[in-house]
Amino acid sequence: MKLLKIILVLSLLIFSNTLLAKSPKKMTVQEKKANFRKLIVPAVQNVYEELDAQYKDINANIDNPAYSKKIAALKETYRVKSNDKLLKALKPHPRSIAIAQAAMESAWTTSRFFREGTNIFGVWSFNKKEPRIAAGEKRGKKTIWLKKYASIEDSVRDYYKTLARSHAFSEFRALKMKTDDPYKLVKKLDRYSEMGAKYGKELASMIRYNKFYLYDK
Repeated sequence: MKLLKIILVLSLLIFSNTLLAKSPKKMTVQEKKANFRKLIVPAVQNVYEELDAQYKDINANIDNPAYSKKIAALKETYRVKSNDKLLKALKPHPRSIAIAQAAMESAWTTSRFFREGTNIFGVWSFNKKEPRIAAGEKRGKKTIWLKKYASIEDSVRDYYKTLARSHAFSEFRALKMKTDDPYKLVKKLDRYSEMGAKYGKELASMIRYNKFYLYDK
C-alpha cells in the first residue's frame, strides 16, 4: 500500500513538472527571450549561411553551361523563368528580419503553433497531404491550417522560400538586391500580416530594441 502511495505521489510530481515545463505562462520575459535566442538564432544563422553560399555560387556561375541543369531545377523550385528573378529569389534577406519575425510570429517560441508544429512564422498550409495543424479560429466556416515541421531549421528554410516565391513579396525581393538595411526592407513586408504597414514598424522596433541588427554583422 505504501509503495502504491509513493508511486502515485511520484506520478503527480512528474505530471506537474511536465505541465510547468510546457506552460509558457510560467516563464518570465527574460527567460522567454533567452530560450528564443538559444533555439531560434542558431537555426536562422545556419540556414542563412546555407542560402547565402548557394546564392553566391549561382551568382558566380549563372552563365556557366556546367550549371545549366542545376539552375533549371532552381528556377522550377522558385517558380521563375529569368536569371534575374532567380537571383532575387536566392539571395537571403538579413538575419535580423528573420529573427524579428520569428519572435513576433511565435511569441518568443511560446505559441501553440510552435509548440505543437514547430511552426515559427505562422506559415499556412493549403495541402491536405502535408503535416499540419488546425488553427484555433476559422474564417467563416473554413478551417485555417498551419504547416507542421520536423525541425526548427525546416521551418526557417520554408519561411525563406515563402518570401522568395510569393508574388506578394516581389517588391521586397527587388529591394533586397539594392540594400541590406533591415529598416528599409521591413517596410515591404506589409502583406505578411493583416497589420499592414504597422507590421513593418513593429518589426523595425523589435530589431532595434532587441539589437537583432547585431546578427547581420
